[in-house]
Amino acid sequence: MKAERKYIFSTELLGGDMALARPGLGPELRVEVYRLFQFTLRDVLERRYGTDATDEAFREAGAMAGRAFYDMFCKEVDGPAALIKTIQERFRELGIGIFRMESSDLERLTFTMAVEEDLDCSGLPDTGNDICIYDEGFIQGILESFCGRPFTVREVDCWCTGGRVCRFQAVAK
Repeated sequence: MKAERKYIFSTELLGGDMALARPGLGPELRVEVYRLFQFTLRDVLERRYGTDATDEAFREAGAMAGRAFYDMFCKEVDGPAALIKTIQERFRELGIGIFRMESSDLERLTFTMAVEEDLDCSGLPDTGNDICIYDEGFIQGILESFCGRPFTVREVDCWCTGGRVCRFQAVAK
């Protein structure tokens, strides 16, 4: 018999009344703390399950978060231009990064996007590895929610491979 799950994601888990919950600190968090969580979790998962399974888990979690982000901030947008503007504004406001749509083909549903000052990796050393797997899923979740079609999103430039922006290519399946 399968055990009942303890933690089922819901946007109710995201906040609540911050004035009550964190009256002295508010909702802000330093990048180092976010990265401490992300990279220690990734290390444990890679040791237990391997890199490929960990990448898939991070991508899947990112897609879940991207869908929640869309529902919270983008659901009411009217058209692609409004979606891009909303993503730009929210990414900056929330400290995710500086989002830019570099190219788009709305007929083929292919996009190239860049995120400067990316939360996951900006300023880290060149490791030769793309790091922003979670971001791939995050962007995938937003696009799938908006377009109603599955997407594949992959990072093609990363701070940790010598780029100074994180660049993603998205293609509808």
